Amino acid sequence: MKIKCLSLLLAILATVFGVQAQTTPASKKILVVYFSHSGNTRAVAQQIHAKVGGDIFEIQTQKPYPTDYNTLVEQARQELKSDYRPELKSRLKNIRQYDLIFLGFPDWWDTYPQAVKVFLSEYDFSGKTIIPFCTHGGSEFGRSLKDLAKISPRASVLHGLAIRDRELKSSPDKILEWLRELRFIK
Repeated sequence: MKIKCLSLLLAILATVFGVQAQTTPASKKILVVYFSHSGNTRAVAQQIHAKVGGDIFEIQTQKPYPTDYNTLVEQARQELKSDYRPELKSRLKNIRQYDLIFLGFPDWWDTYPQAVKVFLSEYDFSGKTIIPFCTHGGSEFGRSLKDLAKISPRASVLHGLAIRDRELKSSPDKILEWLRELRFIK
């Protein structure tokens, strides 16, 4: 009887606070989507995908970003300042089929890159659960979670994972711990 009451209480709290139960992620259709410039975010996305399964999709721009760090930083700053929308190479055919979306990106100028903004603006994430992860040089998520909530207001955004670039070697352990917290693995 106590277990049933506790389960009912948790269900009510989840409903009140808009949190979806994470007890059966295996029954949900999962997408791991990411944008990566240097390969760091790609490596994290592949590790997540290896643990949770589902589909994986890389956000790519038609015109590649510069490889020179200072040039890239300045271009990213200008794109953000002018709200530039880079053209993407490809699109998902049907976002509606996914329930859980792991969204990965590097932190550029305290938020996600404009390519991610373009991706997010092209789809309706109503009723979806977005689980963000980012790679960064020290600013963690910056304001990207607020920006994510603003561009996808009808989606639920779960606790994200921010991995500092110098901690990439230990990222498999951090990813496992995070996925355990989210109840995706035991």
